[in-house]
Amino acid sequence: MTDKILKSISKNGHFRAFALDSTLTVREAQERHQTMPTSTVALGRTLIAAQILGANEKGDSKITVKILGDGAMGAIVAVADAKGNVKGYVQNKDLDYKKASTGEVLVAPFIGNGFFVVIKDMGLRQPYTGQTDLITGEIGEDLAWYFLSSEQTPSSVGLNVLLNDGEDSVKIAGGFMLQALPDATEDEITLMEKNIKAMPSISEMLLKEKPLEAMLAALYGELEYTILAESPLAFACDCSKERFAEGLQSLGSQALTEIIEEDHGAEVLCQFCGRKYEFTEKELNDLILGAAQK
Repeated sequence: MTDKILKSISKNGHFRAFALDSTLTVREAQERHQTMPTSTVALGRTLIAAQILGANEKGDSKITVKILGDGAMGAIVAVADAKGNVKGYVQNKDLDYKKASTGEVLVAPFIGNGFFVVIKDMGLRQPYTGQTDLITGEIGEDLAWYFLSSEQTPSSVGLNVLLNDGEDSVKIAGGFMLQALPDATEDEITLMEKNIKAMPSISEMLLKEKPLEAMLAALYGELEYTILAESPLAFACDCSKERFAEGLQSLGSQALTEIIEEDHGAEVLCQFCGRKYEFTEKELNDLILGAAQK
């Protein structure tokens, strides 16, 4: 079992849609960061949003999504690539509040007001940065607003993270994106809006035997469509001891010497995946010597 995304386009070329099953992605993020329910749902939605944006890219491009609200959640950051890999973290991982009467975990009140930031690194000298206001804090609606205001593309986005009853663990997670392309007519857009309103919940569709196909069928309704690609998705962090060694070395000889004198070594924690890297006193001295030889 692996997470995956289906990319599709209507046969008339007026709409395109993505459907994602990100259950294992969000489950691994929860396990790595040991997030509590509200924080798990907020982080999970942000990871799925980043996977949607990453699926729009090609080559070695990377997308960073930042949810910068003034609520108790603090910042949420996710980084995705065009190959379906994503990593991320939430600043306050310990939020655990009651569900709404529908059973949905409340997120927006704890994100608050702020900004939805997208940074596209396409390997050029300067990455592109787009920023819009958070309009609801539900993340899916905020991503749709980003598509409309920054890319002038009318979109509908649904993101869902469902937790197991009585537990903090992730049961299912996924979402969709539907976009109207330039030739779409107002009548067609109205019809698609009706399809979305009539859809079962994302969690209900994700529990079906073929969840992504069910999601696309519900989105398009009677409009014929073609599946363009099926690609894997995963939580994957590209951190390494070598990369953190470069970071430590950049602190300079004086700072490294102070670390050696005070702690006789160093432990570095990757904020994105929770992996720890140990550096012995000898390794830190080697970094000092290496810096002096450059």
